[in-house]
Amino acid sequence: MRGEIEGTIKKMEEILRQRQKPDGSWSFCFENSLMTDAYMIILIRSFFLDEDRLLSQLVGRLLEMQTKEGTWKVFTDEKEGNLSATIEAYFALRFSGLLDGEDKRLKKAEQFIKDKGGLEEAHTLTKLMLAVHGQYEWRHLLPVPIEILLIPRSFPISFWDFSSYARGHMVPFLLLRDGRYHLKTVRTPNIRHLFLHSNRNQSDERVMFLLGKITEGVKEIAGLPESIRSHAQQFAHEYMHKRIESDGTCLSYFSATFFMLYALKSIGYKDESPVIQHAINGLKKMICHTENGPHVQNSPSQVWDTALISDALQESGVSCEDEMIKRSVGYLVKKQHYKFGDWAIEIPTISPGGWGFSDSNLIHPDVDDSTAALRAITYSASEKPEIRQAWDRGIAWVLGMQNRDGGWPAFEKNKTKGILASFPMDGAEAAAIDPSTPDLTGRTLEFLGSRAGLTKDHQKMKRAIQWLKLSQEENGSWPGKWGIHYIYGTWAAVTGMSAAGVPATDKSLQRAKEWLESIQRSDGGWGESCCSDQKEMYIPLSFSTASQTAWALDALISISEQPTAPIEKGIRKLLDIINKEQTSQAVTYPTGAGLQGKFYVRYHSYQWIWPLLTLSKYRNKYN
Repeated sequence: MRGEIEGTIKKMEEILRQRQKPDGSWSFCFENSLMTDAYMIILIRSFFLDEDRLLSQLVGRLLEMQTKEGTWKVFTDEKEGNLSATIEAYFALRFSGLLDGEDKRLKKAEQFIKDKGGLEEAHTLTKLMLAVHGQYEWRHLLPVPIEILLIPRSFPISFWDFSSYARGHMVPFLLLRDGRYHLKTVRTPNIRHLFLHSNRNQSDERVMFLLGKITEGVKEIAGLPESIRSHAQQFAHEYMHKRIESDGTCLSYFSATFFMLYALKSIGYKDESPVIQHAINGLKKMICHTENGPHVQNSPSQVWDTALISDALQESGVSCEDEMIKRSVGYLVKKQHYKFGDWAIEIPTISPGGWGFSDSNLIHPDVDDSTAALRAITYSASEKPEIRQAWDRGIAWVLGMQNRDGGWPAFEKNKTKGILASFPMDGAEAAAIDPSTPDLTGRTLEFLGSRAGLTKDHQKMKRAIQWLKLSQEENGSWPGKWGIHYIYGTWAAVTGMSAAGVPATDKSLQRAKEWLESIQRSDGGWGESCCSDQKEMYIPLSFSTASQTAWALDALISISEQPTAPIEKGIRKLLDIINKEQTSQAVTYPTGAGLQGKFYVRYHSYQWIWPLLTLSKYRNKYN
């Protein structure tokens, strides 16, 4: 097996060497749920874009993804179909003009939508898209006045208490709702017959309490009602403009840019406006190519992929003096942020120094990408002063982002007001705030311990370890936010605590080890369903996946002085996946997460990154 491990590592190194782009980066497809493909079809038709070939390809891709029952899913083992995904695909296909309204495939989808309660039961994001196109009444959505944007930060609840991700989407939503805007053209299909007037409970006490607080805050704003509203509209306009990246997109997100385009039209922008055209061109650049046609990525992962691949290659033994690594480090250093973003509101004394997820992202850094980039440039920083300066700035920024509870968030510090999880939008509990999470806290600990030399006795490390121990589940696992789900969170927590110097005999680590070993599949691998994220309980897959097997093994290796039977069995399965199962669900199943129940991601890079890293760690530790 040792020879096979070495040969597999070398094979992966060579594949990645060949895949590197001239600028030093790696760019793999970030294949998310079908929402973006459907919305691009809608955008092409509603903005009368000359994109017939792309339109046809996206329609073909959606039809390939339809189940025989006529539904669409956001992951393959989702029971029945996903109502929101089916509505989005159905509306996009109707909008495309390429299918007859009586097409059997559309009729099947329509029946499923009716059986599941109609448009009213869809995710809020889906209903907002429908409202923009005149298919859903604005009065049924987002009962929040646009004046919330002006509530002072000193008030108990303000716009600035929401996460930056939420704010980037809320602003165009509020502007659109305020004007009750809808864009209906001769091409827009009518699907209002699928609004079945089902009665959803809108009187949740926590929601009403939050809306009451927002109303109180609006009343505190001095001025005449109409002038306040006008000021809020202008604030929304300026807020969006200030968050347009160099490629024209809003915060490098397709979803935020899509709604921004309609919001701009709602306040008078013409289709030929440079801002509109730049944004549309930016969205077109988000297209990648998959086995079944072009796919529109919500946020291309070029920086993320480059940082992780560069680090994995160095772990495998490629020198930081190798031209491949030097080019990747050069790319990453160029992508470090120098602008103050929204994160600076909470930590104005810290200089910029983080990294974002996408190539175009220069104002919206996050902790996970920053520690990934810092890992990749660490060895080069020890040799070159100019890279060391970037490394020092990055370290300072990451340390400054620690939440008051000891953990780390994604984008902004201390955006943790729990009442905002009751904001009247589906998924608010996951997106409205930016709390500490086990995966981000564990990954940050791992970097600080393995690359920055901090130990469990350092005050910041001590607080993070304590937070992780308090957040551990009764069964010994931790949930993840950005990966699926308990395997991902447990891997991050275990490797982080281990790198910080927490001994393997620690009770928390032993409980995690027992849990990981208890869910190992009979074939030696690990596989967890996206259902775990939806239902917040561990649900296994019927097969092992490459990334989850690598995560579980990495965690066990980090706390095992000698290779155990579960580790040996797992390594054999991982080798089989890499060498024999490259087209199976083991590598195509989505193991990345975005929005609970709505948005899951197959990172095309993950079939290389995590197996390479884990095999290298196994070889390096056990020789």
